[in-house]
Amino acid sequence: MSMNPDEPQLQNGAAPAPEPDADPKVEVTEETSTHPPSTEQTPQKEIQKNEGNRNFTMRELLTDLKSEDGENSINDASPSQGNTPHQFSEQNNAAMELISSVTGVDEEGRSRQRILTFAAKRYASAIERNPEDYDALYNWALVLQESADNVSPDSTSPSKDSLLEEACKKYDEATQLCPTLHDAFYNWAIAISDRAKMRGRTKEAEELWKQATKNYEKAVQLNWNSPQALNNWGLALQELSAIVPAREKQTIVRTAISKFRAAIKLQFDFHRAIYNLGTVLYGLAEDTLRAGGAANPKDVTPNELYSQSAIYIAAAHALKPSYLVYSSALRLVRSMLPLPYLKIGYLMAPPAGSVVAPHSDWKRSQFVLNQEGLQQVNKIEQKQVSRSLSGMSEDFSPDRRTIRIEVPDIVSVSACADLTLPPGAGLCIDTIHGPVFMVADSWESLDGWLDAIRLVYTIYARGKAAVLAGIMSS
Repeated sequence: MSMNPDEPQLQNGAAPAPEPDADPKVEVTEETSTHPPSTEQTPQKEIQKNEGNRNFTMRELLTDLKSEDGENSINDASPSQGNTPHQFSEQNNAAMELISSVTGVDEEGRSRQRILTFAAKRYASAIERNPEDYDALYNWALVLQESADNVSPDSTSPSKDSLLEEACKKYDEATQLCPTLHDAFYNWAIAISDRAKMRGRTKEAEELWKQATKNYEKAVQLNWNSPQALNNWGLALQELSAIVPAREKQTIVRTAISKFRAAIKLQFDFHRAIYNLGTVLYGLAEDTLRAGGAANPKDVTPNELYSQSAIYIAAAHALKPSYLVYSSALRLVRSMLPLPYLKIGYLMAPPAGSVVAPHSDWKRSQFVLNQEGLQQVNKIEQKQVSRSLSGMSEDFSPDRRTIRIEVPDIVSVSACADLTLPPGAGLCIDTIHGPVFMVADSWESLDGWLDAIRLVYTIYARGKAAVLAGIMSS
């Protein structure tokens, strides 16, 4: 491990920071996480127009408003004729005042805010005509949320929190009118999360994080095919775990892990969720170590958790090597990998070449995984691997009597339950040559193998195997 004083050290040091959650937006196919300092993606934001059901991007909406109404109308921040304040409810009038009083940080921000203010008037007018127009309420909430991002850091009127609070009210109204509006629950959760971040580790923040997790849960229930929502749900749980009493923490952390894993299963190359899973496992390793190690001999040890954490961070870096946050985190955890391999562990397997064999013929043996594939290690080679992990460079030649699965040959990887397998957590790696069955030591161990093999294949499929090889080379 590097002892550079400019780099935080893992032991008794700060863990790699998780990737923040998403900027306000509806579900799209692009990544939704807001960027850390090094992120280059700008999330696409969408607002629905009342005319028809087509979704418009924010850029399209701004262009449309300019062409429709002209710059003079857009620059006019006062209520348009026929929409005087007394015609709105007290709450809607307050929302309009908040939006109208926002000034951007620069000329671009001020121009953007003028257009947002004009858009808000249109949604307010739509609600005046039809108080049950949930699309208009939802879009108005988005405008409030966008306006909160446009608040100058040194501005005192209005506050970012006031705009977000008002946006939450609109999302609440929209979802009461349309309980299946999953985009509203998703963006509402982001707004609540932003409010929670402003409050640090307080009781009020704890309640807000709990509300955010409930809204992410609702969004996922309504739209289960959303890796972004699952990732953000995991992040909210991770933030909540840092505030709740210690007796509740581990349960919440385990739930966060399950959400990140679910996001990766939906999108194998979702590097943000992969990285965030690495950070939450690192935190769990720290907590387990502070508690004196695993309470149950069958539980995963701190060293195993550190190693798992390093696998996900290494995979995220391999998929997105340009992200400085990933490369910085990798420098911290790289020594926790079983170099020169990505993963080493035990699996029960039948004799090489036998798809089905009597249970008595299955043997528990060591396997190693790298960017090239999964290799069973015989007893003599196990000693070589042990010396290699101790710092001695040792290569071993594949034995024809052992199982070896090349990454390009993999078709799919899945858990399986079959009476032909010995009892336990079954693993099936389907290849172009036929299936290979194994059994992991536990279901938790199986999750680690499934993720690691899938990640290696995904990195290979994305043409990044050389990056992964570079990570594991001396």
